Amino acid sequence: MWTYLYRAVDREGQTVDFRLSANRDVKAAKAFFRKALETQGRPPVSITLDGYAASHRAVRELPEQSPRWKDTRLRSSRYLNNMVEQDHRGVKSRIRPMLGFKVFDRAAVTIAGVELLHRIRKGQFNLGRPRAEGQAVPAIWSAVLSA
Repeated sequence: MWTYLYRAVDREGQTVDFRLSANRDVKAAKAFFRKALETQGRPPVSITLDGYAASHRAVRELPEQSPRWKDTRLRSSRYLNNMVEQDHRGVKSRIRPMLGFKVFDRAAVTIAGVELLHRIRKGQFNLGRPRAEGQAVPAIWSAVLSA
């Protein structure tokens, strides 16, 4: 089964949002951008994409659906897109030994767990009182699940 992982990171390398999709088309790209907008609460100043045409088309069509996107700049840069690819590498390295997924729902749950772990490592997840520094992964997971 082939799936596509849409990911967004800000200029500091912090994860903005992610979405797993069975398709890589305009509809899936729009769904990802709408999800990211809901998560962030405000549209980005600029979006840097790779050369995939469906993603570019989705960003160009977003201002027609919502005026919130009208001031967002779209640019294409392989160099600037490397930040997303480097962040994506950690996900790929965990999934490659498993030889992919057979069921989409299980893929979505696993990817969500991997993304959560990356956010914890980057310090993007508020653990409340417990601190993640110097703790083993099981202790961190227990703190996250209880939060």
